[in-house]
Amino acid sequence: KGPDNGESKPSIKTDTSKVKNEATLPPSTPNRSGALNNAAEAKSKIKQEETNQNVMSTPKRSVSRKVSTKSKSNNKPKATTPKRKKTPSLTSSSSRKRQRIEPGSLTPPKNWEATYAIVEELRSDRTAPLDSDGGEALPETHLGKKVYRFQVLIALMLSSQTKDAVVGDAIRGLQKHGLTPENIHKTDPETLNRLIFKVGFRNNKTKFIKNTVEILVNEYDGDIPATADDMMRLPGIGPKMAYIIENVAWGISSGIGVDTHMHRIFNVLNWVKSKTPEQTREQLEGWLPKERWSEVNMLWVGFGQESQQQKEKILNKALACSKPIEALGLLKEVGVDLKKEGKKFGLEERIEGVYNM
Repeated sequence: KGPDNGESKPSIKTDTSKVKNEATLPPSTPNRSGALNNAAEAKSKIKQEETNQNVMSTPKRSVSRKVSTKSKSNNKPKATTPKRKKTPSLTSSSSRKRQRIEPGSLTPPKNWEATYAIVEELRSDRTAPLDSDGGEALPETHLGKKVYRFQVLIALMLSSQTKDAVVGDAIRGLQKHGLTPENIHKTDPETLNRLIFKVGFRNNKTKFIKNTVEILVNEYDGDIPATADDMMRLPGIGPKMAYIIENVAWGISSGIGVDTHMHRIFNVLNWVKSKTPEQTREQLEGWLPKERWSEVNMLWVGFGQESQQQKEKILNKALACSKPIEALGLLKEVGVDLKKEGKKFGLEERIEGVYNM
């Protein structure tokens, strides 16, 4: 077939005209569609690159925001510096704990002497449980001073977390067994444990006693240490026990033995402001005259025992003392319900009569 324009078909020129004509072919021709495909691929590549750039740019923005957020949140605690605020308070509290209250350095509470005198009068009969079953009353005196001091030590070791009546029974049983350093040193732990069976924490106390006796026999010739500081090095001996033992056994008062009764009562009376018996001891030593240190434990522990365990007796003593209104007021302050206990023991009229005088 010849071309549409009717021209003849030259052999050589035909190829050149075909090349020229192919460049001007209409869009439906295959060569035109190939060019369009190439253009479409180029456009798609451009779009893909734009998409990739958008994808890459989006995380960068979110990451930068997250980083900036973290940096801001991290900067806030640094600005407030809570740890720096805590450091001074911890230092000051620890320094206060280490600082010892020197005897006589505190101002005594108001009217303490009047209250103290009332308790002295109420305790003048010496009929509280510790007066018959305490560390001063129980030890045997006829076996010599060394044995007496040893029995004071054992009685106080047994007294922790145990009522005086139970301690009394245990000490009397040990005395029948032979309560001397040498005999307890030879006694096997099982036998000793059986002899103090009713005492609280008897297993620990058996170990403490055996270990202590070993030290006393080997280092003190069967005697006890002469100072509270040395006693506190013995197993199971704390400040309260050590100061009481030192006072009863050696007649020395280098400190005050404070038990739970004293700790509770002195806080109620606002004589101290403490959380532990040891803090009570330090504060009490800070203002109580030293000549009273030897008596204060027995006096106030006995008062605490009677006001909790022997209410009828202590009420009768308060009604009969020289200052009944003040004595009844003191009992009420330390927790005795005058109305309830008065009704229980038939003392209502006498109590009302005191306040109506």
